Amino acid sequence: MILYHGSNTVVEKPMLIEQNRFLDFGYGFYTTTNKSQAESFAKKVVVRRGGAPTVNIYEIDDNIGEELLKIKRFSAPNEEWLDFVSAHRNGTYSGEQFDLIIGAVANDDVYRTLQVYSAGLLTKEQALEALKIKKLFNQYVFATNEAIKLLKFVKSEEV
Repeated sequence: MILYHGSNTVVEKPMLIEQNRFLDFGYGFYTTTNKSQAESFAKKVVVRRGGAPTVNIYEIDDNIGEELLKIKRFSAPNEEWLDFVSAHRNGTYSGEQFDLIIGAVANDDVYRTLQVYSAGLLTKEQALEALKIKKLFNQYVFATNEAIKLLKFVKSEEV
């Protein structure tokens, strides 16, 4: 499988770096199977930090199994996904830790729905209904060094 990581620089050797904000699936190295999503993120990072918009391309075995890593897979943005992302975005997640987390990304449009839900202005059911009409891309978040070691750098492209 090919995975993409949008950045402001070439990332040949991914690392876990302390983040100063709360993200969908918490601490980790974020990738996606959607190249255009990675390109968009790379351009946003450059606006905040400078550098050159760069998409880093990695390969990983399609058959990563539970015997190698502790994996959390969300098949859809359902109630469990909503609770997981909301807790991470609010900095209150205290549940089970995983090596790799796979699921829908809460992009800027989705994030607005999450904010309104977190503020108590939408019920869980209303938030999930609103998410059904959004086009959601995926993300693969490598949350441990063991997981990151499975990524094989292929190349990078300036976008």
